[in-house]
Amino acid sequence: MTARREAEARQAILEAERAALLAQLPAANARALAGAVETRQFGAAGLVRAFDLARQLAAEVCATLPAGEEIVLHDPAASQGVLAARTVNDALVRMGEDMARRNKELQLYIDTHTPPGAVLATLSTALTVVPAVLRASADTASLFKSDVTAAGLAYGEGARALFASALAESCPQRVAGLGSGYLGELDTAQHERLLGRLRSLAAHRADYANRIALLQKLADNAKGEEKKELSAVAGAAGAALKAVDAFVESLKAGEPGDRSPLHNAARYLGYANRTAGAAVLDVDLRLEGMSIVRDNLFTGQKLRLSGIALLWYRLHAPDGSVRFARTLRRMAPPVEVDLRGDGGQALFADETAPAPPR
Repeated sequence: MTARREAEARQAILEAERAALLAQLPAANARALAGAVETRQFGAAGLVRAFDLARQLAAEVCATLPAGEEIVLHDPAASQGVLAARTVNDALVRMGEDMARRNKELQLYIDTHTPPGAVLATLSTALTVVPAVLRASADTASLFKSDVTAAGLAYGEGARALFASALAESCPQRVAGLGSGYLGELDTAQHERLLGRLRSLAAHRADYANRIALLQKLADNAKGEEKKELSAVAGAAGAALKAVDAFVESLKAGEPGDRSPLHNAARYLGYANRTAGAAVLDVDLRLEGMSIVRDNLFTGQKLRLSGIALLWYRLHAPDGSVRFARTLRRMAPPVEVDLRGDGGQALFADETAPAPPR
């Protein structure tokens, strides 16, 4: 009897222990969660590691640059803008010189064909205002249209801008230009120089228009073959005048900001002057932050952060020759962050940037 009771007691204890153990286990239809890369909750967290990698790489690049030389970051859009700006500037200079030459030739022609004692009245000074006679068939604004595209990277399109800023932070005295962003458009010196050339062209254009009018008056008073000749010369001169009007109108000097090719030309010419003679650093960068959240029924969420950077760059002389090239690969070791405590405080603590030079 006693043995039977002891057996029942042991059975009851075993069933109780079994019930307690089953209570701790998940339901039969529950499955352990696989680790997953989750960017919706902690997508920006991994970028912290990528951010640090960018700064590290910038310091390494600065250390490889030739001593005592300035560099400029190559940017296709900025290079295209500089070339277009030089085209606008050269066209202004060339047209101004051409109109001055044409004025002399036309005045000599008028003097030759003016009858002795004839007095030709001059036109109103209102002609000194450049009119919009003909819209340019090839608008100068098209020079500043670009087909340059930037592929979206894991860090976003700001990866290159981040590296450029990190480079300027690491060696500010070595960087003459970053190729994008603010290029000095608030500096009015270059803009005033271009406006001066435009005003000079407008003055030559006004004188030329006056002489065409005088020539037309001579043609009206002439007869026979002389009348035909004078009219033909006046017509050819008028065609040259329309070409100047079309070019001046295409510059849109009165338009504000980026809508004016003249404004853009001044912007890029100033940038070209500041970076003249500097070596060109051509950079390609892939920057990715990895945030890995692993969910587990027993241990809960765990966050691991890492980052990877692939950098390849070439240093060119201004004439385009390659001075040297490098390829770099960096991967930040994964760091585990305790989401239930302060384990990641040191990783995410704000870094105090050095005070800017005064």
